[in-house]
Amino acid sequence: QLDPFSASIILFVGRAWDAITDPMVGFFISKTSWTRFGRLMPWIIFSTPFAVISYFLIWFVPDISRGQVMWYLVFYCIFQTLVTCFHVPYSALTMFISREQSERDSATAYRMTVEVLGTVLGTAIQGQIVGKVVTPCIESPLFIGKTNSSVAMEELNTTHDTGSLTDTRNAYMIAAGVIGGLYVLCAVILSVGVREKRESSELQSDEPVSFFQGLKLVMNHGAYIKLIAGFLFTSLAFMLLEGNFALFCTYTLGFRNEFQNILLAIMLSATLTIPLWQWFLTRFGKKTAVYIGISSAIPFLIMVAVLDSNLIVTYIVAVAAGISVAAAFLLPWSMLPDVIDDFKLQHPESRGHEAIFFSFYVFFTKFTSGVSLGISTLSLDFTGYQTRGCSQPSEVNFTLKMLVSAVPVVLILLGLLLFKLYPIDEEKRRKNKKALQDLR
Repeated sequence: QLDPFSASIILFVGRAWDAITDPMVGFFISKTSWTRFGRLMPWIIFSTPFAVISYFLIWFVPDISRGQVMWYLVFYCIFQTLVTCFHVPYSALTMFISREQSERDSATAYRMTVEVLGTVLGTAIQGQIVGKVVTPCIESPLFIGKTNSSVAMEELNTTHDTGSLTDTRNAYMIAAGVIGGLYVLCAVILSVGVREKRESSELQSDEPVSFFQGLKLVMNHGAYIKLIAGFLFTSLAFMLLEGNFALFCTYTLGFRNEFQNILLAIMLSATLTIPLWQWFLTRFGKKTAVYIGISSAIPFLIMVAVLDSNLIVTYIVAVAAGISVAAAFLLPWSMLPDVIDDFKLQHPESRGHEAIFFSFYVFFTKFTSGVSLGISTLSLDFTGYQTRGCSQPSEVNFTLKMLVSAVPVVLILLGLLLFKLYPIDEEKRRKNKKALQDLR
């Protein structure tokens, strides 16, 4: 029951907090001593129970008339910090289970396949549990005014009745409990099934480097900045598409009862095609895969906005978008270890910065999610979006078209232009691999 502006404030403050915690956690991980569990795994093990509790409290509605905004802001920031303590070492594990580029690429492909599958599970679990609660839509106040009927106003108030709201709250709590249980289960599987190889781990520097020295070295590495910039724009494009596709299907296309299935079609398509992109990048190179994979969504995004409402076309677009989402998920992450190898060759005397590289990458992933939600929420609020409305003003429908078509297309083109500047092609990658082997 928070207004859209308060929700946007919580999201933006949470992402600003991330800007501080992500690199700081990366730095502290880089200074962690070796234990019998490894250097990275203790962070994952000890952050998990607290992350689950804070996630549960994000969905809890406190029985207080004031201070709800502060409640959600505090627990949202705590949850983001704890997720950072999980996600940064989890992502960095790729560098510390093998030194071989081909093995790291394979590990990244498996990781991203299961990560997208996790998104599918989360979407399905939350959607099915919450979707079972009937929440009737609200007719436009303008329409109610025209009827000049007290019965119409009574029906409007009935939609806000306490019973319906309580059922919805309970459904969100059950969904949070199920997803929290999955979080714990997956963390246990990870901690039991994966072992860091001490000989592959180079987290601890021979000569301790301060946080700001390490940060300066990392952020001055040109290949990393170009990769991050391209990753930022393409991620934002697909986050906007995913975040607004449900509303676009419901109101602009008129498929109110299909949007959950369409969203699942996107994510299942992404899950199934990640192995395809893994094969493609090993056959034709990572930069070629980026250009073809991410740009393939553009004609379909234009099609869904230009053509009349058609369920078959919408499913085709969903599957095509999923194929591009797979490329956008996999390729930037598989390119990051190559950037770290390039950095090691340029700065052989400075070691132990892998966690800082990954922490900024994790930050930009969460940052694009927050920016996407913020842009969407404010844009829809500005154009007169009615929460739970049976229909929306024409301005809202036009805004939704922009958010799922025109804006993502422009962002994808900008991202691909930045990827063009990315200097590590296949020849450079092979040279770096040989040079590192000689150095070792």
